[in-house]
Amino acid sequence: MAVRPMTPSRKGPEALVVAAAGAGLGWVVGVLLHPVVGTVMAIVGGLNGAVSGWRRVYAWRTPEGVLAFLVDSTWASLPTAVGLLAHLAAVRRGGYDASLSVRQNRHVYRRGAYLQRGMSLTIGNVISSAGDLGAASRRRLITDHEAVHVWQARAFGPLYLPLYGLWSGGGAVAGTILWVRRGRREPVGKLIESCSYYLNPFEWWAYSRQDYWPPAGKVAGLGWKRPAARPLAAVRAARAGLAAEVAGEQHAGD
Repeated sequence: MAVRPMTPSRKGPEALVVAAAGAGLGWVVGVLLHPVVGTVMAIVGGLNGAVSGWRRVYAWRTPEGVLAFLVDSTWASLPTAVGLLAHLAAVRRGGYDASLSVRQNRHVYRRGAYLQRGMSLTIGNVISSAGDLGAASRRRLITDHEAVHVWQARAFGPLYLPLYGLWSGGGAVAGTILWVRRGRREPVGKLIESCSYYLNPFEWWAYSRQDYWPPAGKVAGLGWKRPAARPLAAVRAARAGLAAEVAGEQHAGD
């Protein structure tokens, strides 16, 4: 999708309005817990609104876009706040990709923060280290896998990062125990990676949506056998078929 450049004079008003709205939402919700929480959430909501408004990220004409903004400014303030740090890491290296960001409710950087070289990292509404987005497979990774993590963070809000981290830590322990019980015949690193990363329910969900379960890096026969959800490609195809069918019926009625 070609994205037409927008001049700073046209970006400015949206950035100001979204920043003010995000700060207001954060304050109203956060102050119900504590004035300090309200202040922090107002800052996060304002900063996220300024950056996202400047880059025209939210799809205002869709229910998903409005919901994404509301949740990023309130319930998902914690992952949104950590995502602001990911912005800083990515901006220093450049590589912002507008084609996968503008009006798509997320920020995508070709470079930036990562935990493992060659793998993308999604925190809040920021996807870093997306890599060579000229490749169709890499773009599909962003739209069908990493974008799932963006919405997971919105759905689970302040629980998302702690739950993900707890599973990763517990999985590392489980992988080590499994390595010992199996007589130390398999590489301990592969078992730990499988238990802490690939079997993490959030990753199982995202890989399933990507139509890539089981992934090649997982130890064969370990953990979840079936996908957690229907692939997004199949969902899109079904929607397109339904839309074509409805259009055909309307045409026949005419």
